[in-house]
Amino acid sequence: MAQDDKPLLIKRYASRRLYNTETSDYVTLEDIAGFIRAGREVQIVDLKSGDDLTRQYLLQIIAEHESRGENVLPLDVLTDLVRSYTTQAQSVVPQFLAMSFEMLRDGQSHIVENMTRANPMAAMPGFEEMQRQQQAFMKTMMAGWPPVAGVADKDDDKSASEELSDIKRQLAELQSKLSGLDK
Repeated sequence: MAQDDKPLLIKRYASRRLYNTETSDYVTLEDIAGFIRAGREVQIVDLKSGDDLTRQYLLQIIAEHESRGENVLPLDVLTDLVRSYTTQAQSVVPQFLAMSFEMLRDGQSHIVENMTRANPMAAMPGFEEMQRQQQAFMKTMMAGWPPVAGVADKDDDKSASEELSDIKRQLAELQSKLSGLDK
């Protein structure tokens, strides 16, 4: 279990082959994607220079999935990402994306929790099957996404209105930052 606490170190040789230092064997991009889906952090470094190549390889994995028709990123999002590299907005985009994915992971746990709570529709014929299908769908959609440490415990005590207030506050902060970039 201690191995899962630190990133899996993958070394790239001059031949561009990727070497898993834990299992002492060569791996493919698809293998690395599988490690990540299983919740494992990875770090890919160039053997000779020691440069961290993780970002480059993660982008390559995403590009390969997108090119195979496994479209997760809508075209307008991709366009905005490209645009953010050429404008001052790039300073806000990484923070915004990180917060968005954190909210998505948190929302996943709340949706699953709400589906399992007792509710008046439970008496409806076929409700249990529908609930099972919804849970399977959510599990598939969020497969490999590790939970955000401490977020679920902290937010369980919040009411829906408090959560909405937090989201509004965060959105106002982002709008303020974006407005500052236009000047």
